Amino acid sequence: MKSRLLLLLLVCSVFSAHAQDSLVMRRIADTVLLHSPCYSNLRVLCKTIGKRISGSPQAAQAVIWGEKTMKQTGADKVWLQPVDVPHWVRGKEKLRLKYGNSVYHDVTMLSLGNSYGTNGKVIEAQVVMVHDQDELNALPAGAVKGKIVFFNYRFRQDIINTFEGYGDAVKIRGSAATWAGQKGAVGAIIRSISTGEDDVPHTGAIRKDSVNKIPSIAVGNLTADKMEQEYVKGKIMATIQSDCKMMPEPVRSYNVIGEILGSEHPEQVIVVGGHLDSWDVGEGANDDGSGCVQSMEVLRAFKALGIHPKHTIRAVLFMNEENGMKGGLAYGDTAKAQNEQHILAIETDAGGFSPRGLGLEMTEAKKENIRSFAPLFLPYGVYDFSQSEGGTDISPLAKMNVPLIGLLPDPQRYFDLHHTNNDVFENVNHRELKLGATILTQIIYLVDEHGL
Repeated sequence: MKSRLLLLLLVCSVFSAHAQDSLVMRRIADTVLLHSPCYSNLRVLCKTIGKRISGSPQAAQAVIWGEKTMKQTGADKVWLQPVDVPHWVRGKEKLRLKYGNSVYHDVTMLSLGNSYGTNGKVIEAQVVMVHDQDELNALPAGAVKGKIVFFNYRFRQDIINTFEGYGDAVKIRGSAATWAGQKGAVGAIIRSISTGEDDVPHTGAIRKDSVNKIPSIAVGNLTADKMEQEYVKGKIMATIQSDCKMMPEPVRSYNVIGEILGSEHPEQVIVVGGHLDSWDVGEGANDDGSGCVQSMEVLRAFKALGIHPKHTIRAVLFMNEENGMKGGLAYGDTAKAQNEQHILAIETDAGGFSPRGLGLEMTEAKKENIRSFAPLFLPYGVYDFSQSEGGTDISPLAKMNVPLIGLLPDPQRYFDLHHTNNDVFENVNHRELKLGATILTQIIYLVDEHGL
């Protein structure tokens, strides 16, 4: 009888604790959905500063904006962490194509980030189409030397999680120029890493090759479709002219950091962040202005609700995720050098869309602890705790055995906009953005309250 009574008391105790958590989570949702400035903050970042590639004047302006906005959250402390970043410049660029006996026509394109240009010269060459590295390697060197290689690899539409599809396709973007250059090609064109049925080209970083310095560019899906159709009919000629280059010296920039000091364990840190830089096209709204304003909202919500966290809660706006990861590396190096104790790191860098899950990169025991909270998130549309996902900028902390979480928004639209001129403020919905900030604040509250 006593054992049954003790079991009943234990069940009631657990239910009571979760009931209290549910009430606090509802309060968090109310203050974010009703009072959060994160959407208006994103508007300011996108519309007054806009695109902000590392090393650019716009990136420097974004640091000033980030420091000011971080202070407005009510953070106990705000500071700038120095980071030396690369500065790649796009300059003027042009691609022209000629099918068969037709005349040359201009094609919408983007040079891939960190790629080499043509030093203002015009390169003219015949196009050779392949689908992947294996097809390229199967060609004799004479079929490639002096040519422009078109890598016609499609983003797989049959993969439901588009981030898995991106992982499958992105190796083409990263290595196309290297593969082509090794066989004597003078240029590389790729079908954009895109889910969109449109003609919008996508940029993104390549792996630098100090030997085969050939231009590497992307075209949209409709242009790629046209090239594929015309290639089987006859010869395609192309001209490429590009001024893009990496500037010789790095530029001093900064991570922007704010925190609320822990009341019981101030030496233990829970960090959440997104990256402040973007590519030099669009406005970096989903990638990753959304993550920046969501991260700062965590601090504001804690302060607004009068929640005094047990552990130090820190928000970081990382610099240079897109083409160097220098901000994430600097943060990790500093944390290690100062013997900081991070108990959890969270990244939000998958767009401002409706949150669907939390990726967990940690031990199985800690995953089960997080998954025990799953029923509390169902009213907010969050159900997926199955994926192993952290984030690029927080990945150096994994080497220090810090558990990582990645916010997982609905992925279906992200790679229509990713690294394009269409990644603008108008393509972020205020409710979806605020729901993401809500989930981040809620999971940090739960971990701060109950631990891992």
